[in-house]
Amino acid sequence: MSESVIADFVATFNSEASARAEPVKGRILLSEKRLVLAGDEGKVTIPLSAVFDVAVGHVPDDLGDFFDSTVTVAFEKGGNRMVAAVEADDDKIEKFTTVLFKAILNGTDVTVKHPARVGGRVTDAEFAPAKLYLKPGTVRFRRADDTVDVDLSTVSDFERTSREINGSERSVLAVRHLASGQSSLSLAALESPRKMSILGRYLRLEYSDLMADLEDVSLSEEQIELLVAVYSTGPGVSLTSVLDMESSQLTMVLNDLRADELVVDGEDGPKLTPKGRVVVSNHLEDVNE
Repeated sequence: MSESVIADFVATFNSEASARAEPVKGRILLSEKRLVLAGDEGKVTIPLSAVFDVAVGHVPDDLGDFFDSTVTVAFEKGGNRMVAAVEADDDKIEKFTTVLFKAILNGTDVTVKHPARVGGRVTDAEFAPAKLYLKPGTVRFRRADDTVDVDLSTVSDFERTSREINGSERSVLAVRHLASGQSSLSLAALESPRKMSILGRYLRLEYSDLMADLEDVSLSEEQIELLVAVYSTGPGVSLTSVLDMESSQLTMVLNDLRADELVVDGEDGPKLTPKGRVVVSNHLEDVNE
């Protein structure tokens, strides 16, 4: 590999692009341009420009039931669509997945409108060119004069839609999230439909873990009110001063929220966990509908 390697580890892999019927152990090498699966009997080289999907934890049936913790990469080769599956321990797969998404998406040209909406108000913001970057827990859009960070733990919803940009209809990713204490909508259009799909896959991967954790959580109005208060009050502000609750009642509600892993104790009082921020974001979105 002539370019610098950003990931290099040993794992088990298989690919439709190889002649092997069963997975083998070998080296997984990733640069900013290609993914190489190298075994004793040869190697499979996958240009990142040919990758159109990345899935975690799913292996196509025709690659067999050999894998546990996996990343499956779908790519085009010679006009055909193929897949390759890589298996390693959870920690390696998690790190490799993050680096792979970054290698594919970082530096991508996008057109961003932020904020397109704040609360229930549509803004007069215009679409502007930007560069896309993935940061820990964050999708960053770097515009000419500023940077827009979308904290993934505050995302309440996202969908693929369409908008008119510079006189033509474009496919757009609409992301609803919290920004500066308010429910906001950001719109991003990518020139490449392939990269748009991969960005959507990345968001679903990050978002699905939080949503799965929240499936069995049922909250009362008091609990939601307290979560919003924790989010909106500053450090050192007494929650009893902003809520119509007795101190003993407040303690009981906080204990329930701690048990559901929606708040944790910080130096300046309770603070929201990522799960708690999703609940607040969803609530504020509903209020502003």
